[in-house]
Amino acid sequence: MELKVQQLQIKAGKFKIVLNPEDAKELGVLEGDRVQLKDHSYLTAVVETGNMIPKGTVGVYQECCEKMGPVCPLVVNIIPTSRPSSVGFIKKMMDRQKLTQEEIYQIVQDIVRDNLTEIEMSAFVTTSYIHGMTTDEVEWLTRAMIDTGEKIEFDTHPIMDKHSIGGVPGNKISLLVVPIVAANGLLIPKTSSRAITGAAGTADLMEVLAPVEFTADEIKTITEEIGGVIAWGGATNIAPADDKLIRSEYPLSIDPRCQLLASIMAKKGAVGADCVVIDIPTGAGTKVPSMQEGKKLARDLIELGERLGMSVECAMTYGASPVGRTIGPAIEVREALKVLETMQGPNSLIEKSTALAGILLEMGGAAAKGRGKEQAMETLRSGKALKKLKEIIEAQGGNPNITHTDIKPGEYKADLASPADGYIIEFGNKRIVEIARIAGAPKDNGAGVWIHKKKGEMVKKGEPLITIFADKNWKLSNALKSAEKDFPLIVEGMLLERVQTFKVV
Repeated sequence: MELKVQQLQIKAGKFKIVLNPEDAKELGVLEGDRVQLKDHSYLTAVVETGNMIPKGTVGVYQECCEKMGPVCPLVVNIIPTSRPSSVGFIKKMMDRQKLTQEEIYQIVQDIVRDNLTEIEMSAFVTTSYIHGMTTDEVEWLTRAMIDTGEKIEFDTHPIMDKHSIGGVPGNKISLLVVPIVAANGLLIPKTSSRAITGAAGTADLMEVLAPVEFTADEIKTITEEIGGVIAWGGATNIAPADDKLIRSEYPLSIDPRCQLLASIMAKKGAVGADCVVIDIPTGAGTKVPSMQEGKKLARDLIELGERLGMSVECAMTYGASPVGRTIGPAIEVREALKVLETMQGPNSLIEKSTALAGILLEMGGAAAKGRGKEQAMETLRSGKALKKLKEIIEAQGGNPNITHTDIKPGEYKADLASPADGYIIEFGNKRIVEIARIAGAPKDNGAGVWIHKKKGEMVKKGEPLITIFADKNWKLSNALKSAEKDFPLIVEGMLLERVQTFKVV
């Protein structure tokens, strides 16, 4: 069927077209079916229907129009086509049947090429969550995610890397770990993520100091010249299936174990990592609530690393409380820089950073067994780590002379005062993050939460528990109202809620 083209200046995220319901009926296609745009190298698009498009016309979304050429055609010939074979493989998973390596590769390739609809992607994610995958299938999934994207191949080895499972606010340790490791002569190309549900991802933090969007070749060049880089992985084509899977997982609030393993190790494999340390925070409010579950995850990661030719060590860390006292891009960077400049700062930040950096130094042969943390601490104390971070900042296009005092929090601020005397007996990680996000983080660099009192510390009535910062006054007002309505910290003896008698009139 030949139809006139109506360009839709809208990005759909996939190759999609919109048909008038009568034309769709004539073609014999329903919403979600595929059609081929025959005159344009058999480009396949997913059908939507709607009366907004007149009969005899096809609405073409921006991505699809761009794919057809520099100038969108006036007419296009459309013929129905079948679903990709990977849809059948997903159905096979739903029936609890094992997949072959070729079938898993085809699913991943179709994910990368945007050949699957949102419903089909959700089916894959949900089935993975419910039924899981075998060890072989997880390995094949990881390899497919590596092979369907860009890879960085270094001439010098070993290549070091670190990863945190996440779930802990204020986990700014990469700003210390990367320069400590690089200052000891090892290469560490750290590709990081932006915050999805948190207040600041590592890429959001580094962007306060320097640009973070680089190609794979640029990441390789900076790493070889300076020793380290802290870049946003989303700007590259490294393991592109991972970001697409995460977008499908987010609305469902699920994180299938098999895809978590593949996600972590695919990104490490794609940057050519030889030695990887993985931070597994455990405790109330984290993704891994118990040590037992953390050890199981660690064994799975180590085994997958062995299958992929990587040496992996996992560090179980305390995650029921934030790392340091700051949550939000600018104030987290300010806290990290102050530690690098003066060694003054939260013990949780210094201890965790040097412990993980020390493991990498030992794995890479830069420190003797059992001496890694001591050497990492000395690298921090001597100023070598600060010097290296300045070199990384300059190489990435930032100002190497910036200091922690140059970084200012948001213009607007307000304190949440303690309603009683006593000790902090509960600390809500998720609530702190929610408040920081309502204040504008991570989009607004200056937004965030400064924590005055942590679990176990004493507070007097009227003293500030937290200070909320924001770049916009209305966002500060919303964040403060949220904090006052549902306190993120509990002081022993404080009144949690007053329930009054309701009189029937």
